[in-house]
Amino acid sequence: MFLSRRAPIAALVVACAVALTGCSGGSTAADPGGDALTVLASFYPLQYVVEQVGGDLVTVSSLTPPGAEPHDLELSPRQVREVGDADVVVYLAGFQPAVDDAIAARTPQNLVDAASTAAVAEHLAEADAEAGTGDGDATAADDGHAHATGDPHFWLDPTLLAAVAVDVAASLGEADPAHAADFAAGARALGADLTALDEEIAAGLASCERRVIVTSHAAFGFLAERYDLQQVGISGLDPESEPSPARLREIRAVVTEYQVTTLFTETLVNPKVAETLAGDLGITTAVLDPVESRVDDGTDYRDAMDANLAALRLALGCA
Repeated sequence: MFLSRRAPIAALVVACAVALTGCSGGSTAADPGGDALTVLASFYPLQYVVEQVGGDLVTVSSLTPPGAEPHDLELSPRQVREVGDADVVVYLAGFQPAVDDAIAARTPQNLVDAASTAAVAEHLAEADAEAGTGDGDATAADDGHAHATGDPHFWLDPTLLAAVAVDVAASLGEADPAHAADFAAGARALGADLTALDEEIAAGLASCERRVIVTSHAAFGFLAERYDLQQVGISGLDPESEPSPARLREIRAVVTEYQVTTLFTETLVNPKVAETLAGDLGITTAVLDPVESRVDDGTDYRDAMDANLAALRLALGCA
């Protein structure tokens, strides 16, 4: 039985009586922390932000299970109900249609749309504009961070994720005014950590023999733009799309011209095309994580970005 934080006292009493167990009234299935806010994040990077900003004052879960592809998420009726019952919902409009539909149907009381964060909105608009001009389909080494609907992977720029943290803290503070200062402090701490991460990546990629990255699909435009790299996607932004023979010839030309040593595969995308192409070209493959979904191995966003930096430095020959 699902009971929200705002469930009537009578309903709680009935639930305890039916269960025939001692019931303190300080904890429910949806709210194991008693007074903690229940927060739903639509996918992992946003869950990470809430965890870091809210700490022990929030109970946060992700609508996207660990290891699942967030683009194709489908929600159960129970999950749709939870969207309406949560104290705060954090999502990215336009990224997961099922989440957009659930929010429209359930109208959460406190809603954070990362796409409405000023800095993120500006960059997403630029990606959409480039998609409209067809720049994302360029065949030479380009920044490649757009497609028909624009590249949503803003969280690969840590400074943009830090900006979202400020909006998350504000919404948590509205839902729990008594702890608004704590949430603001959490956002500042996360912002400082993400600024340090940004500086580490920038320094680590400052002096490299190569600056072109060839990826299985064009999901790394925000990372490429932030750190002065050039992305070429074997496929477009859709990880399920198959590259045409003409596109594969173009990739071969890029690899030769820019002396690319590594084709990057991903954690959630079948690496067969990239591995086959790399074998034909006599080069290697490595994993570059778009950090769309949490790998259930105890690592977090910071760990994934550190691993990305190490993989890029090796592939690009960085000093």
